[in-house]
Amino acid sequence: MPEEMKTLVVTGLRTQFNTAKGPVAAVRDVNLKVARGEIVGLVGESGSGKSVTGLSIMGLIDAPGEITAGAILLNGEDLRKASPKRLRELRGDRIAMIFQDPMMTLNPVLRIDTQMIEAIRVHDHKVGRQEARERCRDALGLVGIPSPEERLEAYPHEFSGGMRQRVAIAIAMLNRPDIIIADEPTTALDVTIQSQILAQMQKLCRDTGTALIWITHDLTVVAGLTDRVYVMYAGDVVEEAPVEDLLDRPIHPYTDGLIRSIPSHNAPGQPLNQIPGITPALDRMPAGCRFHPRCPRRTDACLEEIALRSFGPAREARCIHPLVEG
Repeated sequence: MPEEMKTLVVTGLRTQFNTAKGPVAAVRDVNLKVARGEIVGLVGESGSGKSVTGLSIMGLIDAPGEITAGAILLNGEDLRKASPKRLRELRGDRIAMIFQDPMMTLNPVLRIDTQMIEAIRVHDHKVGRQEARERCRDALGLVGIPSPEERLEAYPHEFSGGMRQRVAIAIAMLNRPDIIIADEPTTALDVTIQSQILAQMQKLCRDTGTALIWITHDLTVVAGLTDRVYVMYAGDVVEEAPVEDLLDRPIHPYTDGLIRSIPSHNAPGQPLNQIPGITPALDRMPAGCRFHPRCPRRTDACLEEIALRSFGPAREARCIHPLVEG
């Protein structure tokens, strides 16, 4: 797909944090592309840089963190060059984020209708209060909240955790943004509620054309939700592929380790498969391939810097000892 048809194009993104020991890169040379209506997964263990990538795209990295390189193009506009005023105009309107904790979105002392109406009118002053309220009611109905007219008058503490998360999703969808970044918003919810929200998000994206980046460590969620997947490890994108190809034929040994560690892939009564070792600390990154200390296929050549390379249409991996030859 031509670049001009992509909703979001991120190239060469590098985000670092300045520490007493000097700057350390949490994200380096990340490239992402998301098209209209497409759902993309961003997968990896804790500490892989997924959330930092999402916050960087939103322009929410504060000191001691900073973006030091790269471009973030939203419909062709480079967000890195946008003024703080312009970013405020775009956030919640053309680009939105759903956090793991819905209370990062909701104000506990304001009614739901007050918060949702403000989210609409701050971006469109021409919308009257009654029209805005009707849009809020419809948004709550779309995410499966019963009696939405009544629930608009409730406070956040009157909702369950799953319902609060649905409200946060409704707020993100209010202005029909071009893209939503969802940072593990269903992790704390029970499986039934999680599956309902995933189905609703998928339908909303298909119906409205909103693009979605779903950040998660859970490959079972990715399997049923996404179109394409980026796998991150220690700040690097190590593999990109359509979701079916990635799950059926992983290229990078780290991706293969993630898939094998899914409990359903283990025989009953047998120990769970796991990737040996732990993700390296930001200030103690190994040379070359950052995964090589944990990789069963490593050689001395892995100590050199390794670039992403193509393994066919829409497939890339950062590995010189791949599981699938390109």
